[in-house]
Amino acid sequence: MKRPHGEATGVADETWAIETEHLTKVYGGEVIAVNDLSFRVPKGVIFGFLGPNGAGKTTTLQLLLGLQRPTAGRAWIFGHVCGPQSVTVRRLVGYLPTNPRFPGHLKPFEYLDLVGQLYRIPADVRRPRIASLLRAVGLLGVADQRIATLSTGETTRLGIAASLVGDPLLLLWDEPTAGLDPAARRFALDLIRELGRERTILVATHILADIDQVCTHVGVMHEGRMIFCGPIAEMKRRLRGDSFFLDLEGTEDNLRRLAGMLAQLPVVSAEWLDPRRVRISVNGEVSRAEALAEVLRRVDQAGVVLHGVQTGLGATEDAYLQLLQEDELHGFKRFQDAPRPAAPHPGTSQT
Repeated sequence: MKRPHGEATGVADETWAIETEHLTKVYGGEVIAVNDLSFRVPKGVIFGFLGPNGAGKTTTLQLLLGLQRPTAGRAWIFGHVCGPQSVTVRRLVGYLPTNPRFPGHLKPFEYLDLVGQLYRIPADVRRPRIASLLRAVGLLGVADQRIATLSTGETTRLGIAASLVGDPLLLLWDEPTAGLDPAARRFALDLIRELGRERTILVATHILADIDQVCTHVGVMHEGRMIFCGPIAEMKRRLRGDSFFLDLEGTEDNLRRLAGMLAQLPVVSAEWLDPRRVRISVNGEVSRAEALAEVLRRVDQAGVVLHGVQTGLGATEDAYLQLLQEDELHGFKRFQDAPRPAAPHPGTSQT
């Protein structure tokens, strides 16, 4: 991801909606919130920014918005460098924070009108647009109520509307479905799909089901680092492409016989998810088709009935959990390989 010189303060590569290069944020010289983050988000995609709580997602969004200064590294939005003074970036982005808070004494229309004024949108354009936004997010009926009286779902809808006032090309939404009831969550996901037809959207979340329903691309963060970035289908294919699932029926004795036969088959390993469903992982020495043929031969020999074979892409949850598990193992390996303090010489006192 090397760039030509001279782009640190100007317009860089506009091919990408978001691009970061070695982005790092350290608090107090000790806590590494974002660790050497380099990734790209293509224009026009719905990008799921996935990771457990504390992975560094919110800090990354704040660095992109210029709300915090990076300790090291750089970031660009549509080719414009991100930073506290980047007015252009802020005009291009609509931001929805986690659990948005608003001045409770204002009414939704008043608050959105204030946001529109900050964007310097003329009143004759601003006010019809606000009315349209309130209608689109289902708040027209409460437009004259104080914000303090709104429910959690209505407050989230107001935050969504506020992020759209400036008609941005990029939406950065941080946990937009957190704490919502099923109806409000469904509304938010449907709106993401609709808005994604004309905009690039980054949705930061720890909710796997949301990613699976609306996102085309995904970035997985863990302990401040990006451990995967790309199309969500590629994540599933790469991590679970060597596996398939069998749905079976048979007597307890026949199923036990099959389990023993599969355990002796060197080209695969079998994981029984329940008494009648097994995941077969290919060890890489043979193709998946060859392994499947060997497994089906054992199924027939054991007198077990095969009801179905599921191949192709694995579940998003499986892929995500495997990514985290592999990263944890790599982290332990890094710990083992790190230089260790010399053992104290016998008789040396320790203080």
